[in-house]
Amino acid sequence: MIPRAIWFERKFTLDLPLSMYPNVLERVRGTPARLEDRLLKLPREILTRRDGDDWSIQEQAGHLLDLGALDLGRLDDYAAGLDTLRAADLQNRKTHEADHNAHSIEHLLATFRAERGEFVRRLDGLDSEQIAQIALHPRLKLPMRVIDLVYFIAEHDDHHLARITVLLRAFEK
Repeated sequence: MIPRAIWFERKFTLDLPLSMYPNVLERVRGTPARLEDRLLKLPREILTRRDGDDWSIQEQAGHLLDLGALDLGRLDDYAAGLDTLRAADLQNRKTHEADHNAHSIEHLLATFRAERGEFVRRLDGLDSEQIAQIALHPRLKLPMRVIDLVYFIAEHDDHHLARITVLLRAFEK
């Protein structure tokens, strides 16, 4: 199997034409359904099993939920015309402290679906000028348009979905 890229080492070229906005928006819109399809049928012992100190499958999904407030906040940053987007907590304290394994997967996924739905609803209402609005991403040190933010989130979603697949394959053995 090809080794997965380390998220914090990824480099991004943010050059999508605005005409790709509907495509990247569909990727983030579809993440709740993809998670539900993969996780709802799994037994709790697989969902909450950890691979050493790494997050469990359920914690991977919970991490995406934890970032929802950041994603919505960054839309607020664009709307306010800020030069720099708010920073993420690079230690992921919210995920480490959330105890996602103590909750039901149904609750976690329903909450994620609702929060992601609000994010997508707001994105659906943007016009071309708003989609092209630019602010600096604090970690990447790159100017990022709204379309680039949506692409970045879609890539992050896929990063964690791929990790879930790796864990599922490991636990099937």
